Amino acid sequence: MKVGVFTPLLSALPLDAVLKKLKSLGIDTVEFGTGNYPGDAHAKLSMLDNPGELQTFKSKIADAGMTISALSSHGNPLHPDKEISGKHSETSRKTILLAEKLGVNTVVDFSGCPGDSPNAKFPNWVTCPWPPEYLDVLNWQWDEVVTPYWKAHGKFAADHGVKIAIEMHPGFVVYNPETMLKLRAIAGPSVGANLDPSHLFWQGIDPIAAVRLLGDAIHYVHAKDTQIFSANTLRNGVLDTKSYTNERERSWMFRTVGYGHSAEWWSEFISTLRMYGYDNVLSIEHEDSLMSPDEGLTKAAALLSQVIIKEKPAAAWWV
Repeated sequence: MKVGVFTPLLSALPLDAVLKKLKSLGIDTVEFGTGNYPGDAHAKLSMLDNPGELQTFKSKIADAGMTISALSSHGNPLHPDKEISGKHSETSRKTILLAEKLGVNTVVDFSGCPGDSPNAKFPNWVTCPWPPEYLDVLNWQWDEVVTPYWKAHGKFAADHGVKIAIEMHPGFVVYNPETMLKLRAIAGPSVGANLDPSHLFWQGIDPIAAVRLLGDAIHYVHAKDTQIFSANTLRNGVLDTKSYTNERERSWMFRTVGYGHSAEWWSEFISTLRMYGYDNVLSIEHEDSLMSPDEGLTKAAALLSQVIIKEKPAAAWWV
């Protein structure tokens, strides 16, 4: 396995400075956003139509001794506003094409969330089965919007030799292992999970149990932590719409690796990933509002470098 970094936390820096900083931390693989929610500070889709720009980008990565672990186009391709869904789905499609040109085999994305009908203006995330019209909405979403899009998009990715790693994120139709496997059954094996523990923790899901359930459906892993504040969850539960910067009142908040769960937990998580065949990248994502991006990245890289399993034994003499 390797430690990598998802670069939006370094979006204020030029590409050369990003690569230099990461090398100083002992990191040699990187995940770039290409648009939609992460933005495209360093990897432009314009490279698809500009061979010179593409070659310059590839040369900078290679000359720095780096590789690209994934491209990310997290968006909502199912948004009921056709202008938004059109833009997001086109960015996702072009990201797959760019990944193919760069020799990158993984694109990270969201599943998306439709509205409640063809006339909706905003997404509608269904979280309970009653009153009964909620299940009517959910069935309509999956049958009429999710299935047609993801059947086609999964095939498009497979045709271009790219895997799509869906980040299981509340607010979208895929938010837990069950919905992830439901989408994979529809879209095919090119579509799997980006397992980000931070989004599972606060839902009450054990990410290690999720690894055991998802198995080879895990295409990619983000390294981000979550801290649960029981003093607040006991009063208000885990569904929380307060600002991420209102740390004192929130039920939970995103943390740098090691500040929500111990190195011991991360060791077990990494070991379970290896047990189930994952030998790819742990890509650090920073969204800790108590810590600067620089400090959060440095602390996460230091902890992961201590607990990551870098080599699998060629043979076990004791077996």
